[in-house]
Amino acid sequence: MGKFVIKTTATGTKFDLKAGNGEVIATSEVYNSEAACKNGIESVRKCCEGGIEDQTVEGYEVLKHPKFEVYLDKKGEYRFRLKARNGEIIATGEGYKAKAGCMNGIESIKKNAPEAEIVEE
Repeated sequence: MGKFVIKTTATGTKFDLKAGNGEVIATSEVYNSEAACKNGIESVRKCCEGGIEDQTVEGYEVLKHPKFEVYLDKKGEYRFRLKARNGEIIATGEGYKAKAGCMNGIESIKKNAPEAEIVEE
């Protein structure tokens, strides 16, 4: 079972969504309050059912929000970002060498986020 881990940073509060094995699957921006961070978690729970817009293929279909966007970063690694209904980025993934790894990360969020407990570190 996955969990959202809330952490205080030097500039605010953020969360990581971790899979059952402890691997970080997604990270949030830094929020200015714990309440805002918890609202971000709720947004991920609501929006993780969105479709997947694969921007790495030519002529990809542009989907409505909420959605996951799959793209190539400057290093040529596959990444994803989860966008809320308002178009704001609410979670991002790490860089993956293979597209399959990136897609597995998205599937892991879809599986873990809805029921993940919230813990504070």
